Amino acid sequence: QVQLVESGGGLVQTGDSLRLSCVASGGIFRTYAVGWFHQAPGKGREFVSTISWNGGTAYYADSVKGRFIVSRDNAKNTAFLQMNNLKPEDTAVYYCAVTYSSIASTNLNEYNFWGQGTQVTVSS
Repeated sequence: QVQLVESGGGLVQTGDSLRLSCVASGGIFRTYAVGWFHQAPGKGREFVSTISWNGGTAYYADSVKGRFIVSRDNAKNTAFLQMNNLKPEDTAVYYCAVTYSSIASTNLNEYNFWGQGTQVTVSS
């Protein structure tokens, strides 16, 4: 069993930055790919970014390319999502998830464990 705890969300203004963290306990974090997803009110959970087990591969949703950067520190069992130049449409609950597969995946159905989410609100 893997437990994931996200933090770093908050209320910011358009153009600001936030850094989300996802700390894992249990399991073997260094072998898992990590995904970040978000869910806005009234919408389904959507892919944001993913990173492979060693950080060698990362993918981003088109809406965040050039603004968000995903990274990880396996020594600290932690993944990060640096969010820059935030826009009101980025407002959502952000979740991290891990998959037993080491390969980065954009498919939320491939993820085995999820955190509780952290709220990001961007005011215009």
